[in-house]
Amino acid sequence: MAMKKGPTKGSGGKHRNALKGKGPTPKAENRVYHKAYKAKQAADRRKMADPRLAARRRAAKFTSESDDLVIGRNAVLEALRCGVPATTLYVAARIEHDDRTREIVRLAGIHGLNLLEADRLEMDRIARSSNHQGVVLKAQPFQYSSLAELVDRADKKARAMEAANSESARIAARPLFIALDGVTDPQNLGAVIRSAAAFGANGVILPERRSASVTAAAWKVSAGAAAHMPVARVVNLTKAIESLKERGYYSVGLDGGGDALVGETGFETDPLVVVLGSEGNGLSRLVREACDSIAGIPMSNMVESLNASVAAGITLYAVARARREAAAAAK
Repeated sequence: MAMKKGPTKGSGGKHRNALKGKGPTPKAENRVYHKAYKAKQAADRRKMADPRLAARRRAAKFTSESDDLVIGRNAVLEALRCGVPATTLYVAARIEHDDRTREIVRLAGIHGLNLLEADRLEMDRIARSSNHQGVVLKAQPFQYSSLAELVDRADKKARAMEAANSESARIAARPLFIALDGVTDPQNLGAVIRSAAAFGANGVILPERRSASVTAAAWKVSAGAAAHMPVARVVNLTKAIESLKERGYYSVGLDGGGDALVGETGFETDPLVVVLGSEGNGLSRLVREACDSIAGIPMSNMVESLNASVAAGITLYAVARARREAAAAAK
């Protein structure tokens, strides 16, 4: 019986799989039999052997762009002497030691730091600079407290003092916080932390955005006060001030156009938050509106403003003096 040529009934789609394409043709460098593939493999081997790239890969294992680093012999020595919390000391291989580097290595051993040796290329990569003088210190991230932890700790201390049944002791133990609005200089922050510790404040409050962080630079300026002065970071400073008001706190903002003088607002002997703005812009509008009072520091006309750390010291002293006077009057 002769077979009929051409398509037959029901044959449609039977051989569709046999006609399926195999996709785009691979690049020449991806075909193992092609000379371009061998050339690419050779180029990759040369790249892996490049000492600069090798140094970059090794450095990436131990550091990241977010690391807080102290760079240079004098800076590292000062940081170790004042107790900046750190994890690792990097020292250049074949470094020419002097009295500073010997003291750095000795202090690193006392503090139990990891001591790692790196060649010049690795040190440049770790420090992100060539001006490291052969030593780089990797600081630990600062451990912030929550606002609730600060308030609970301050209230607990105040309740303990109230048990003494002494009005003067209760006044002296009233909680006191200092909040910074837009202060972006870590050295200013460190000085504020030092002043807060000196005048018995219970903590420092920082916004998460547009604010300095407690870095190694801030820690050094605080002269170690950051070790025992709790610092809280809040998402929104205005809402943080309002939440403190609900717990019985008053807030005094510091600005040149204030309606009172520091230390004379009438809120000094209450649970208090002192709010400082940046030297250039001062307090933001919403933070200013959240404050119960705006106070100013009397100055001569020759000086327009003070930086945050100086203003903080003057204001905290004024609050401490007002509390001492009230405590003496209560005896």
